Parts: sequence; structure tokens; C-alpha cells
Amino acid sequence: MADWAHQLRPNDKIPTHVDAAAVRVQLERLLAHPLFANSKRYPALLAYVVEQSLQGRGDELKERTLGIEVFKRDPDYDANADPVVRITAGEIRKRLAQYYIDHAHASELVIDLPAGGYQTHFHLPNVGEHAHESATASTVDAPSESKRKTFRRVMYAAALVILFAAGIVLGSNWYRLTPPPPPDTLDVFWAPLTSAKGTATFCLGEPAKNIDVGAIQSLDAASSLGKQEPLYFRLHYAGHLSLADVVTLTRTTAEFEKLHKDFRVVPASQASFGQLREGPIILIGAFDNLWTLRLTQHLRFGFESKDGVALLVDRKSPQQTTWATAWDLPYQKLSRDYAIIVRMRDTVTGQPVVIAAGISEEGTEAAGEVLYKSEYLNELLKNAPKNWEQMNMEAVIETEVIEGHSGPPKVLAAEYW
Repeated sequence: MADWAHQLRPNDKIPTHVDAAAVRVQLERLLAHPLFANSKRYPALLAYVVEQSLQGRGDELKERTLGIEVFKRDPDYDANADPVVRITAGEIRKRLAQYYIDHAHASELVIDLPAGGYQTHFHLPNVGEHAHESATASTVDAPSESKRKTFRRVMYAAALVILFAAGIVLGSNWYRLTPPPPPDTLDVFWAPLTSAKGTATFCLGEPAKNIDVGAIQSLDAASSLGKQEPLYFRLHYAGHLSLADVVTLTRTTAEFEKLHKDFRVVPASQASFGQLREGPIILIGAFDNLWTLRLTQHLRFGFESKDGVALLVDRKSPQQTTWATAWDLPYQKLSRDYAIIVRMRDTVTGQPVVIAAGISEEGTEAAGEVLYKSEYLNELLKNAPKNWEQMNMEAVIETEVIEGHSGPPKVLAAEYW
């Protein structure tokens, strides 16, 4: 059952002029429609304000309250910097208008969210009423009155035809002139890559493989470790990819799959410079991905290894760098990881690039989550310049690691250029 459905509970304070059961039935019908079903935010907010209005608390609905209750914002969040409630409510109003303009829904109960507040209104559809005139045959000549009635009926019918035609024209023009919903932040972020020509290349890191000492001792060193290694030896170590990198891959391919864009997936060791020049580039992983290290070596935030420590450095203020993990730290004791997210136009390959790379696997997975979920990407972009869509960007992400799994990503720093 969808999340919003849990909010539809029996109430004890319902306005007497509305049938609450009918409103809930109509709400379910609305939220099952493609205008709402393909979103998480719209159903959540609409279901909440409808239920509160049914319970007589519609006049108590405020933007901050909705941000906290519906979108799980912190109690002290800045509604001006994060206008998620206003934007979502505006979209709901547009989608309600698009839904009810369709003649197929003309007989349905109307749920409305008037501008200027968050209290919903409910009313039956408008039905044309025909006035009936009383007969006055006793004081008027019967034949003349009959002609006048016939004339009135003809004019009335003609007026209905004209109004009906005008309604169709105006309605269709209004529908065409209504601006489409603004694109999702994720779509905007990925647009430079999804709109670029050529096949996109997803390049994954390759973690160091555990060497089977027994197998090596049983083979000639020159053949087992050189280019002429036996086929079965090569197959034994093939396909060793980090699970976190694969999870990140499935998340970052979502935008390309949605638009049916061509892409290929290759490990870093097999990705050639020629392939990377053919189309957009998505790099996953840091120290196990040589292309990530190459393309970030001149950026403000990048990766270095020094004195047995893996570092995510700020090259503008290296003395303040605290984003580090010791190489010899037992994996079970890893409690925090760091990653970078990059979206830029690379001058070497001439292609748009997105990078999701952590010091360890958990950091990479957290970075991929930012590139897959609007709520985390919006958090990253809340202090971005207004024209960030046309800019290169890089951000540092922190995540807590609990029992080998990354927690919610937190933005530590960002730069746009």
C-alpha cells in the first residue's frame, strides 16, 4: 500500500457539508492517475492536506508544519531556502486542473487546493440547471405563444451548441497554454549527459583481487603473472567488482534507461581513451578507478594516498583536510567514509562527466544515492547558484557506516565554476 494510504483513517471531526467517504474514494482515484502516481511528493502532500481538511484542521495547515510532517524536514529548517512545500503544492494545483479539465472526470467529486493556503475544498461537479417557465395561456393568444415557445427552444438549443463549442476550444487552448510541470532536479542534473550525443560509458573501479598463492606456486611465474597467463587463471579472477559499485551503477543508469539512451559498462582497466571520447562518461569508484584519479587530479577536491592513509583532500586548503581513512584500518571498524560527486565538462576528452567516488565502497554508495534520490540532491543544491544547471560542480559527501552499510549522505563542501 502506498505511504499516503496510511494517512486515510477514520475521523471524528468532519465538516457537515461533505461526505468524507466520497472524498476519500475520489482521493484514491486521483492518486492512482498517472498525473500523481508517478511521483512520491504529490500524493504524500495531497493525501495529508485532504485528511487534515476533512478533520476540520485545514485552517491550521502551515508551510513549516507540512515540511516537517510530510517531507520530514528538521523543525528548524529554512522554508525560504528549501521551498519544497510551496513547489509541491503549486504542482498539485496544476495537476488537479489538468485532471478535471478532462471531460471523462466531469461527473466526479471535485477536490480543490486553492492558492494562498493549504486547506482543501470539496464540492460536487457543476450541473447545468434548466429553468422552467410557467404557462400563461389564459392571458395570451395560444398560436402566438406557441410560436414564441418554439423560437425560444430553438435559440436555447443554438446557444447551448455555441457554448459547448466555445468550451471545447477554450478548454483545449487552456490545456495547451498551461505550462508543463517543471523538470525534476535529477533530470536537470543529468541533462548534460542524457542529451549528449554518442554512447555513454559507465566505468567501474576494480578492487584488488585476493591472490590464490597455491595456484601461483603451481604455475610458472612468468606465465601466471605475465601477459601470457593461462586462460583458467585469468577466468578465476575475472568479474571481481565491488557490490557497492554495482549498486551505484544501477542507480546512475536509471536516467539513461528512462530515456532509452545507449550506454555500455566497462571496468576501468579496459576503458580506453578512445571509448571515453565517444560520449558521456560516468566514473564509479576512486582509488580502484585510474580514470577517476586522472580526471580529478586538477580539481579542488581529489584523492591522495600518503603515509599509509587514504585522503580526500581540499587542494585550496590542504592544512584543513580531515577527510582520511587509514589503509590498515580493519574493515569492520570503519565508521565513517567520504566521497566526492562531480559533474563537469572534461577538457581532455571533450565530454560531460559525472563522478561518484568514495575512499571506500560505502562512500561510493552514498554518493550514488545522492545522484538517484531527489531529496538528497536537493539538499546538495540548496545553496547552489541560480544558474547551477550551466555550471561545473563538485561536492564532498560524508556518510556514517553501520555494520558495513552507508547511512544518509551529508554534504560537507561544494564548489561551482
